Amino acid sequence: MTDPTEPREPEPTVPPMETIADSDRQPPRRSPAHTTTVPRPAPIRTRDDIPPGALAVGAILGTATLILILKWGIPKAIDWYHHQDWAWFTQWTATLADPVHAYLSAHTAGLPLTASSAFVIWQGVGAVSLVLAWFTGAFGARLTYTAHGAATVYMVWASSPAAGRTVAAALAVLAWTIGSLFALRGLSLRPVIVLPGCDRRS
Repeated sequence: MTDPTEPREPEPTVPPMETIADSDRQPPRRSPAHTTTVPRPAPIRTRDDIPPGALAVGAILGTATLILILKWGIPKAIDWYHHQDWAWFTQWTATLADPVHAYLSAHTAGLPLTASSAFVIWQGVGAVSLVLAWFTGAFGARLTYTAHGAATVYMVWASSPAAGRTVAAALAVLAWTIGSLFALRGLSLRPVIVLPGCDRRS
């Protein structure tokens, strides 16, 4: 033990916060990557690394494949198409279109709009909303496509014969969902959380 009469060594003092310069309180900011003077490497050109002989062989094989497709593949596909029975597709279309036309005919009486005009509008709105939703992904186009599909299912259900009403409505829902593969592509129900200062592309 130390003698209590001996003088104690002075404890080191810590300067108060206000005496520390701001440059010492925060680490120095990093300079952006695009301001560095390091030269970027030259882009890799794979075509320059391939021997000319390999390029020539690839061109010959590609040309031969294209000739075979034009001479043999397309005629076979056309022949297969002509020998197929597409009655199922026309019957499916009639199962959806005929009840819709009947519903419009029964509910446009007394309106300036005829049933034929309403049927053309129904077809046009469905096709245009599907294409716009597919290529643009706009919210309005997707909402219009969804409303058109729901109205179609209801009209098919309401105007189909009672015995086949369930099957007709199910076929309408299937047609609607097949179109949704294109119209609603990329749509997610998961919430997107963006933190401040974070880049969504990273």
